[in-house]
Amino acid sequence: MIERKPPWIHSEYRKADIEAMEKLTEGLALNTVCREANCPNRGECFRHRTATFMILGKNCTRHCRFCNVTQKCPEPVDLQEPRHVAEAVSRLQLKHAVITSVTRDDLPDGGAAHFAAVTRAVRAAVPDCSIELLIPDLQGDAEALKVILDAGPDVLGHNLETVPRLYPKVRPEARYERSLGVLANAKRIRPEAVVKTGIMAGLGERPEEVLSLMRDALDHSCDSLTIGQYLRPSERHVAIAEYVTPEQFEAYASAAKELGFKSVMSGPMVRSSYHAAEMLRKERK
Repeated sequence: MIERKPPWIHSEYRKADIEAMEKLTEGLALNTVCREANCPNRGECFRHRTATFMILGKNCTRHCRFCNVTQKCPEPVDLQEPRHVAEAVSRLQLKHAVITSVTRDDLPDGGAAHFAAVTRAVRAAVPDCSIELLIPDLQGDAEALKVILDAGPDVLGHNLETVPRLYPKVRPEARYERSLGVLANAKRIRPEAVVKTGIMAGLGERPEEVLSLMRDALDHSCDSLTIGQYLRPSERHVAIAEYVTPEQFEAYASAAKELGFKSVMSGPMVRSSYHAAEMLRKERK
């Protein structure tokens, strides 16, 4: 089992930056995936006054073996959350807001109506702010997906996470083809939206499998791709198979651009919403 991190896996942060952002979000009864997933980039992002808001509570109904989000009984939907997210975006003077959620298989629409309500609230409060949503698979429900997209997000993200061979080991309750369907349906329903996906490297995937996944994503109307190193949150999570080198991440980025992705972010510390505003700017050029 790999334990020691290589020198290219590192993050820098100031405690004061994290404390200031967490004071704001806690004051509005908000969760951030930055904190819940223990993201290594949260110090950098908080320093730049950005965060990825996590709606629909902090307890997930699925049991992915890579994720540090709490897996307990889901919480009641907070009907004040749309207003609170909008207020946080306004206070932070964000130009680009990223909003994600835990998976809520217990809700009939998977939380789609709540995603839409948050999107509309942010749009009303800060009209110039672009909005990126990172959603679960909604169990493949295209009508629920349409509810979200009708609210008008600029970016619709749904992560494939890993290559199909590793799904039973890494995310046993998900289905690769179903996730591809989310990407394709998103573009079909709202062609003007940027469709985005992301994967983790270092779980035991082979480079040729990553290239095959890229082709699958493009075949299902995906515009934008992120690739980052998987970091094991605890001993109860799936083990790291390898630390992928920066050179391999660069090779993946080159291959993705050559295959036709409009924007790509690939590197050891990359996460789904890392430099998200920059990726959107590249899409709009």
